[in-house]
Formats: sequence, structure tokens, C-alpha cells
Amino acid sequence: MKYVTLNNGVQMPMLGYGVYQVTKDECERCVLDALKVGYRSIDTAQSYFNEEEVGNALIKSGIPREEIFLTTKVWIEHYGYDECRASVLESLRKLKTNYLDLCLLHQPFSDVYGAYRALEDLMAEGKIRAIGISNFYVDRMVDIASFARVKPAVNQIEIHPHHQQNEQLEWANKYGIQLEAWAPFGEGRGGMFELPELKAIGKKYGKTPAQVMLRWHIQRGIVVIPKSTHIERMEENFNIFDFELTAEDMEAIASLDKNQSSFFSHTNPNMVEWFCKMVEERKKQHDSSKEKKAW
Repeated sequence: MKYVTLNNGVQMPMLGYGVYQVTKDECERCVLDALKVGYRSIDTAQSYFNEEEVGNALIKSGIPREEIFLTTKVWIEHYGYDECRASVLESLRKLKTNYLDLCLLHQPFSDVYGAYRALEDLMAEGKIRAIGISNFYVDRMVDIASFARVKPAVNQIEIHPHHQQNEQLEWANKYGIQLEAWAPFGEGRGGMFELPELKAIGKKYGKTPAQVMLRWHIQRGIVVIPKSTHIERMEENFNIFDFELTAEDMEAIASLDKNQSSFFSHTNPNMVEWFCKMVEERKKQHDSSKEKKAW
């Protein structure tokens, strides 16, 4: 395994296992499989609704807590100082741990600065080893890096061969912020796994397009957290440290850049409204649930 040293000295594996879209029913088994394969970095989030299952797997694995790099993310409805602090403490309870290795603000909306101050204080108290952001575009990343008490250690964003984020990488390097790709395969959109350039490169090394993509990210200095529910794919994704792409290979992949998201833009006002409506709906569900419990 290769590691990167974050801007506060914490070491983070370059390859981890992500549980986005892994159901509660499958999550515990999947995390146990990933740990069995050799993964030691697990990425979850409050909005994935599987933190408890991740925590169960970590306990059942028997692997010492200090050998696992554990990440979770605070969802928008918990922004603001008090809400964020309470939500992280609740995440710790669900994950059955007394500290997080990394905690990120999941989206760049609502009271980001109040929430980030809560993360800063939790870090000072030893409950989080490193803090950061997710889905922050270049301007927002530079802004918070410039004015926050603790510079973000990580920015987890969309990066894959069709959206290579060269400008973001340049600025992240300038500010000492580690980029992490939440969709290193772009979820296969745009025929990613069938691209002839990736197939040709993979053929040279006896590797799959998925392995080529992961290797490409790592050689760019980007942390990756691929997700799969199949242990065979987990093993495939893990076996990327026994070959190296040439400069010619890297240039061929660079030519695939479309410089646009394969998902959505956080600067689109319609998308911002969608996030706001989602938060309101979840607040109503939460309030309704509290009323039922009161009865």
C-alpha cells in the first residue's frame, strides 16, 4: 500500500474502500470482505445511512482500530456549529469508535463555516485526526483554506478520465490540500470501461481498464476509494501496485479529458435548490419521527 502524508502529518492510504450506495443489508459483509482483501481505509458518510454497519464490521474484523483509516462526512442538514458537533458525536457512536481519522463537510452549501469551526474544535479535542471538505470547487476551496483556523487536509471531489480536474489539482497542490476521487471510474458513465485507450494500455500490463484508471489517479497523487459489492472486484481494484504507467500512457489518458462533470454542477441554481429541498424533506421526516416517538 502507498500512503500520502496530509498537511498535518497524518498518513492516509492512497487506496481505500468506499461504501456509497452500498445498502444497509450488504454493507457489513462488504466492509468485512474489503478488510479481508487488505483494504485499511474505509470511507462512509452520514448521508449513506450505513455508518452503523461499517462500525459493526470494524468491530467484527478484529483488526486493531489504529490500523484502519476511517472517514465519514457531515451532511448539510447538520451544518452550523452545534448541529455539526452533535452529528459527529452521533457518527462516532454509530461507528463504535472514539475518534475519526478524517471528517469532511460533504457539500459546499448552508452554514459551512459554522460547521467547519465545529470540526476544528473536535480536532483540537482529539476526536478527529484530520478535517476537510468535499465537493468544494476551486474558489470555495481556496476561500476556506485562506480563512479557516485549520487548513483542510483533503478535498474529496469528482475526478475520473472524463473529468480530470487539472485546475483543481494545481490549486490543491499550491495550498497543500490532498485531492480524493469519489468516483474514480465515473461510475462507468460515457462507456468508461470500454474506452479503447484504456483497454490498449491495460493489455500491455495484463490489467483491466479499472486497474489502469486507479493507477492513473495514484500516479497523479490522487487518493481513490472505489466501491464494489463483489470481493473479486475488490481484489482487482486492490492489485494496482505491481505496475507503473509510462509518460506516454499518462498522456493518452490525459487526452480523454472532457473537462466537465459526468453527474451535475454544484454551481447550477436548480441543483442547489434540489439539495435545499432534500434537506427540508429530511427535516420533516425527522420531526415526524420525533412526534411518533413522543406518542
